[in-house]
Amino acid sequence: MLKKFLTIFVIAAMVMSMFAGCGNDTNTANTGTATDNGGSGDWKIGILTGTVSQNEEEYRAAQAVKEKYGEEHVIIMTYPDKFMDEQETTIANVASMAAEENMKALLLIQAVPGSSAAIDKAREINPDLLIIAGVPGENPADIASRADIVFTLDELTMGRTMVEQAAKQGAKVFVHYSFPRHMSYALLSARRDLLKENCEAMGIEFVDATALDPTGDAGLSGAQQFILEDTPRMIEKYGKDTAFFSTNCGLQIPLIKSVYEGGAIYPQPCCPSPYHGFPSALGIEIPEEKQGDIDYLVDEIKAKMAEKGMTGRMSTWPVPCSMMFIEAGADYAKGWIDGEFTEKLNKDKVEEYFKAYAGVDIELNVLEEEGVTYDNYLMVLLGYLDF
Repeated sequence: MLKKFLTIFVIAAMVMSMFAGCGNDTNTANTGTATDNGGSGDWKIGILTGTVSQNEEEYRAAQAVKEKYGEEHVIIMTYPDKFMDEQETTIANVASMAAEENMKALLLIQAVPGSSAAIDKAREINPDLLIIAGVPGENPADIASRADIVFTLDELTMGRTMVEQAAKQGAKVFVHYSFPRHMSYALLSARRDLLKENCEAMGIEFVDATALDPTGDAGLSGAQQFILEDTPRMIEKYGKDTAFFSTNCGLQIPLIKSVYEGGAIYPQPCCPSPYHGFPSALGIEIPEEKQGDIDYLVDEIKAKMAEKGMTGRMSTWPVPCSMMFIEAGADYAKGWIDGEFTEKLNKDKVEEYFKAYAGVDIELNVLEEEGVTYDNYLMVLLGYLDF
């Protein structure tokens, strides 16, 4: 089986010191216990997440945490849209949160490239932090050795379940949109290979399509325009029984819109969720009183599908995992701060908080790579919600 995985100031003085001493404190990540979690009124949680343009649901989830616990307890900072070119900004933002008085926990979701160095810097400043990294864009061994807990989707298993879902939806062709940067991540590349392998086993033609990278010269808008122009060409070439998937969050809206207009098939977004791309792509405006009401949104999406004769042609997971990682992750961090449990890694408690958020059963697996088990690298898998 394929077992490839990712190979891969605040002031100027902070950045320089990071490069001078980076990695000296990485062993503090997984000590297993916390001596004083600070479970009093003086505590803060820091959340690093994407911008509204990169991934709105993550940003909104962070805002929900702030509303729940109060702005005096929650600090939100974002990583830049061009995070590959601006890793110093990610490092500086994480360091800034770590330096906050009474900071107890950091959530980096997504843990984009640069996060390992950012965690090293944060631990120089505050070695006792609980650090949770979600949707990592770095080598599992690197991020798992630094963060106390890693949350991610079970990407490899998706290499099978996504094809099974596409086949159920009637797909004869499967188009995989990605770009060289993502394919340099061994985990995403391994999933691509599994998608191809399973397509061939099920008699579905696999098309390996190259899209523009939103962090490249054309930016996010240029990459989105490419999808809007290329997807209709693909549908014309291969027919409506073509399933489409893209590895990038920023490309989901134009892809959903194009698939919907073209009558094709869409098994899931890269980060499967009813919120990920669907409202904007389908022109669904969510009233203020319905914000966060997943059942309302699902009903609206199903109505849009029925209007277009698309019922059963598009699907996703029933809950937004990236939002779950942030909101349930913050609840987990607060439980740790309050002394509900003392160990930084408590898989049973993670599952408990995830289930409470999702309202459905969660399959939670740990990563195994070439005989090495990463107990703190937790992979989530859910079933499909058909629209």
